[in-house]
Amino acid sequence: MRGGLLGCDVPLAERYDLALVDLDGVAYRGHEPIAGAAEGLAGARAIGQRLVFVTNNASREPESVAGQLSGLGIPAGPDEVMTAAQAAAVVLTTRLPRGAKVLVVGGAGLVTAVRAAGFTVVTSADDEPDAVAQGFAPELGWAQLAEAAYAVQRGAWHVASNLDLSLPTARGFAPGNGALVGAVRSATGVEPASAGKPSPTMYQLAVERAGAQAPLVIGDRLDTDLGGARAADYPGLHVLTGVSTARDDVLATPGERPSYIGADLLSLLAPHPEPVLGAEGWWECRSTAARVRDGRLELHRSTGGAAGTEDGVDLVRAACAAAWSTVDAGGVLDVGSVPDLDVHDVGSVAAAR
Repeated sequence: MRGGLLGCDVPLAERYDLALVDLDGVAYRGHEPIAGAAEGLAGARAIGQRLVFVTNNASREPESVAGQLSGLGIPAGPDEVMTAAQAAAVVLTTRLPRGAKVLVVGGAGLVTAVRAAGFTVVTSADDEPDAVAQGFAPELGWAQLAEAAYAVQRGAWHVASNLDLSLPTARGFAPGNGALVGAVRSATGVEPASAGKPSPTMYQLAVERAGAQAPLVIGDRLDTDLGGARAADYPGLHVLTGVSTARDDVLATPGERPSYIGADLLSLLAPHPEPVLGAEGWWECRSTAARVRDGRLELHRSTGGAAGTEDGVDLVRAACAAAWSTVDAGGVLDVGSVPDLDVHDVGSVAAAR
């Protein structure tokens, strides 16, 4: 797969038979819906695209996740949910025999997944566990983290469901599992294995389970969702409803770049134009253009018509093409020249051409 943006002349839901959809920041935010999410996913299903919701959250069981989605107008069944807890259990099977003792530091979802994989769940380092499986749960405290640290110090294999440092909620960003894993890492000096994104494990398991031929990853975080897409060599759609911003897209490293960019999940129902190189180094995307000149990013939008969300996304696409081509060719990009690209207010950042 190429390292730049891709073009798609039909709706993405027609091109790809399976969408691997992140949850927090994509389908919902905390317990609140995200505009366009239910409509976009319903439209994708109507076109024929199947959905699997893939989340780094290991605290909840698939039935609970499916229930929340359905309550937000996104009908889903447990078999359409793939959690980091399930992926962590698969990782454990690569080194441990059935019946091995695993100290679970996490929520019900992780406990269920570890037991379903055939392991014996224990709660204390004194039980001499063979491994520690750690996942996020809001009720976790010092006592559970201490048990994990004691067990790891005594030689238990430390497997984290994911290493997300933050967790989006309706009130803002809260500490994620990576922050809690960091406490155990700091106490032991041992680097854990990770089952969650950006490891491709969950994506590969979901694709195998669905029997898909053309999967598309959808996420809001470049470092996990889109990094995992690159690791799995699947195309990825970055929706601008969560953690990573349009400016982050422009500055993204090759291993975290999206293949497509959309304002929200309604972008599943639309074609995605590919930027093309025009005269004088301008990368053009419909009525917008961008180039890097003397190390500085320059942006342009044609004066005809009203600036809207689609123009804003097109400008981000053009900016990514200009920035990525410059950096990949060994050129220099002045980070300070890259503005905050609000897709709803493209006119405020586009300069004259």
